[in-house]
Amino acid sequence: MRNLLGIIDLSEHAESLGELAAHRTLGAVPFGGRYRIIDFTLSNMVNAGIRNVGILLNDRFGPLLDHIKDGKEWDLNRQRDGMFLLPAPLRTDSGEGISSNLINLRHNIGYLEKSRQEYALFSGCGMVTNIDYQAVLAFHLEKKADITVIYSQMHNLQEDSPYTALVVDEGGRVTDMALNPRHCTSRKVSLNMYVLRKDLLLNLVDHYSARQKRDLFTDAIMPRLAELRIYGYEHKGYVGAINSLKSYYQRSMDLLKPEVWQDLFFTHGQISTKVKHEPPVRYLPGSKVSNSLIATGCTIEGTVENSILFRGVEVGAGVVIKDSIVMQKAKLGPGVTLRNVILDKDVTITAGKSLAGDPSFPVVISKAAVV
Repeated sequence: MRNLLGIIDLSEHAESLGELAAHRTLGAVPFGGRYRIIDFTLSNMVNAGIRNVGILLNDRFGPLLDHIKDGKEWDLNRQRDGMFLLPAPLRTDSGEGISSNLINLRHNIGYLEKSRQEYALFSGCGMVTNIDYQAVLAFHLEKKADITVIYSQMHNLQEDSPYTALVVDEGGRVTDMALNPRHCTSRKVSLNMYVLRKDLLLNLVDHYSARQKRDLFTDAIMPRLAELRIYGYEHKGYVGAINSLKSYYQRSMDLLKPEVWQDLFFTHGQISTKVKHEPPVRYLPGSKVSNSLIATGCTIEGTVENSILFRGVEVGAGVVIKDSIVMQKAKLGPGVTLRNVILDKDVTITAGKSLAGDPSFPVVISKAAVV
């Protein structure tokens, strides 16, 4: 696995997450009470033994840098290899260079050329999963593949969600790929993760970026399906695709199912995150909590049901929180009622307020707002 280079792409569009991505990239969006979405991809790589990880930065990356810092939590603050932050080219008037992984890779071609590894694992960060990359590399080598695409059988695709459908033959070779097909008979969906030789990656980047192409997979890999040996590796564990506000809410609520929690956080190694030393949760007289995830540093005096509370949340007397996500250091005054609501960090809800949304359209309160 030390012959495998990890590359995490942060160019995935996050506009559909609305206020949650207004000031942060997709990888920095909080998830599961104490994590960020990038923690899953980063931890999966490290758990598999990858020791050289490059992160393709995009715009709004300040919160991400504050979270990952020098990579210490993932044992990537190393003198040799380690974690490398790869900035995109400066923004131009036309916006070229933003949200384009091919242009970003070309801009950081020196990093790829100097890396000692022979193979590269390229991954987006919009999939919340716990995956064994060792098994993926073994499959890639066994099949003598040029490219191995990781996919999962998904039966709950949203009609408006972007996805790439694959058709795979009995031997595992990919015979067809389609981007956002309106009528899709295959439920094999790419997880935007693939393994290939580093020299092939360098050739693809050089050839297609020089011709003003923008996306590595859709512009450089899909058109060469017939000439390259492209195989599909099926990941059979839990996968949470986060590409909209609705999917973020639903995948967060999935964590309240014990089987999902166990699979996601412990199957192939633990998920690491930024450590904060805070006291345990304080449950005051009158508090009632059921089927919820409560992070450290919270103070609970009201009722919490089927909800996720991040670190340092203050739940006052008479507060009722149901089917909601409350992020770090939110303060809820006496008598507040929340149902199908997402509160971003540092939100204050004053006494007596009532907010209610719908599971398919939760109410979102932006960061540091006062209601």
